[in-house]
Order: sequence, then structure tokens, then C-alpha cells
Amino acid sequence: MDRATTTLGRIRKLLARAERAGTPEEAQACTDKAVELMARHGIDMALLAAADPGCDEIGATRVEVADPYSAGKARLLGWTASALRCRAVLHQAGGGRVGAVTVFGFASDRERVEVLFTSLLLQAAAQLVAQRPAHPGESVAAYRRSWLHGFAVQVHRRLADAERRAEQQAGASGPPDASTGTALVLADRRGQVERAYAEAFPLLGRSRRSVLSGSGFAAGADAGDRADLGAGALHGRRALGA
Repeated sequence: MDRATTTLGRIRKLLARAERAGTPEEAQACTDKAVELMARHGIDMALLAAADPGCDEIGATRVEVADPYSAGKARLLGWTASALRCRAVLHQAGGGRVGAVTVFGFASDRERVEVLFTSLLLQAAAQLVAQRPAHPGESVAAYRRSWLHGFAVQVHRRLADAERRAEQQAGASGPPDASTGTALVLADRRGQVERAYAEAFPLLGRSRRSVLSGSGFAAGADAGDRADLGAGALHGRRALGA
């Protein structure tokens, strides 16, 4: 069994323990460790690919996104992809809906996006059904859309922070030139993804910034801050579009 498979196995075991934890503190400890390992795994795969470029190629994964709240789900997927050094393209976007998202990046990073988004989507969906606005006159749908937006914002922040810490730790724990070497490898990978992305989608326009009227952003952000970044059933691409 190779190192990457072993690491992913450890991550899944930690996440399973988080699901079965008897206390929120125990669950959070397992989750934090899993997120840390996931970020370090991304660094390890990047460094391995630098030594053997053919082992981790750039490609695309198309994910169908279902209503309700397909735009919010697509935003969650896109921001998860962004935090993990991928790009995302929205398809059939309009009228508050998105039909699908293409995640574009290195294979190892797209795999990390799949694992995390599958879990996050399940967690968000489970919580979303119970969300109600505090004010009786406010639209439930509008509240839930803004809640999902807040959830996605906070999850993106946590993932991006974990990636930065992993990069810093990788440099600090290695030889004197490790920090510079790691930073150069990751910068080169980002540049490769950007160039390939521009070539694959040369006519892609910018999407409009979302304007949401609901008041659920703060509650969603709080839920995103507590979200188990990876727990839940991890059954691959099929679950992504659920």
C-alpha cells in the first residue's frame, strides 16, 4: 500500500471516529487532525509530483448539482475547490440555479475536493432543513440561501487557513531550503493550473456576484465554523451531485 493510500485511510478513520464521538470536543479534535492530515497530504502529493510530473496530471471533474439551492451548493463546491488549489466552472447558471460545476486541477487536489465536498454537502443538507428565520415575515427560502452562503464562506476560510499552515509547517520541518522549495513547487502548480484553465475555457465570462436577501448568513457562518470538514459517507462522485 503506497503512502498516499495510507494517509487517506488514516483520514477516513479519523473522520469515522468524529462521527461516533461521544462529545463535541472529541469530535472536534478528530476533525482538526483529519483536516491537518488532508492539508499535509496535499503538500506531500505536490512534492512527489514535482519529482515525477506524470504521476499527478491536470484534468477536470464535472459534478451535477441538484435543486433545491443548487446555486448555494455550487458556491460551496467552488470555494472548496479554490481553497484546495483548484478552479471551478459553473454550467447552466442563471435565475438562482446552477446545473453543474466542473472542478479543474491536479488529480490529487480534485480527489481532496471530492472527499471534502461530499461530506460538507451532506452536513449542510442535514442542517438546512431545520433552518427558519427569526422574523415571521421573512422568506424561509431566502433565509436558507443566505445560511448556505455563510456556511460556504466560513468553510472556505477554515480550509484556506489549514492549507497555509501546512505549507508553513512543511518548510519549517525540512532542510534550510525546504520552505523556499515548497513555496516554489506550489506556485508552479498554481501557475500550471491557471494556464491549463485559461486554455480549456478561453471564452469563459465572469459570473455576477450573488446578492442574497435572507438574514441567515451569520447562522450559516457559525455552522460552517463548526462543520466537520470531511465526515459523513465518502462514496465518491455519485454523492457529489446529491
